[in-house]
Amino acid sequence: MSDSITDLITYRRFTHDDIAAAHALTVELKWPHRADDWRFVAQLGVGFVAEDASGLIGTALCWKYGADRASLGMVIVSPGSQGRGIGRKLMELVLEELGGRVTFLHATVAGQPLYEKLGFRATGTLDQHQGAAFQPPLVSLPPGERLRPLGSSDTARLVELASQASGLDRGEVLPALLNAADGIALDRDGELVGFALFRRFGRGFAIGPVVTPAAGDSSRAKALISHWLALNEGVFVRIDTPGESGLTEWLEQLGLPRVDTVVKMVRGGTAEPASAGEDAHYLQYGIINQAIC
Repeated sequence: MSDSITDLITYRRFTHDDIAAAHALTVELKWPHRADDWRFVAQLGVGFVAEDASGLIGTALCWKYGADRASLGMVIVSPGSQGRGIGRKLMELVLEELGGRVTFLHATVAGQPLYEKLGFRATGTLDQHQGAAFQPPLVSLPPGERLRPLGSSDTARLVELASQASGLDRGEVLPALLNAADGIALDRDGELVGFALFRRFGRGFAIGPVVTPAAGDSSRAKALISHWLALNEGVFVRIDTPGESGLTEWLEQLGLPRVDTVVKMVRGGTAEPASAGEDAHYLQYGIINQAIC
């Protein structure tokens, strides 16, 4: 009988009873996630855990969007258990669960080589900005456009905009997010054409998603972001923006320095989500989070 330490590791599906132990893993790795942040992502997806005699030592979750797309994240192995092939096994279980879906993830530099071996390829970057000492400017909007509060009747339109901007079906994710977030709408002559959400996350609050029309410059996204910063000056805020958004320098000038950059990766499909082609009418300037995208 083999005495390999890997023989002592068992794998099973993630359950809501695992949230406390999973949260402890993120605390150990100094990730910012609260137990409530774990609950939010877990209720929307499925996943797997690794256990040994000491308890839960690894996690990986995934989320399915529509018929053919998905994302994965929360791939964690406790520091004392790394180097045992646990991360790869968890990834294999998740990818088996997802089947042939086009799958997206955000990779750290350390995780990227494993993901490449599993068939993922880099498509861009994502910049994480955070801070509390900011002074947002007043950003002018084009004629006929204004910011207004979101209403209960806006949900269907928000799902439509978020789905087109991300290329992922947001029919399930966005209504759940609206239950935990405040929102501001970008209105053009009575039509909702953009929005930004603001919610508790990690050490403070997060802005995202931020969605605006693709036409023109980033001034609309800046107006939406500035709205939340102006209302929460001195509060710790995080926003994750695609590297191609062009917002990094502006955010740093506001007092939201870039603290990390991760790599966007895709497996089994095109380099960008379905809607991110020439026919895309809306862009995502801030994502929900690095797991759900």
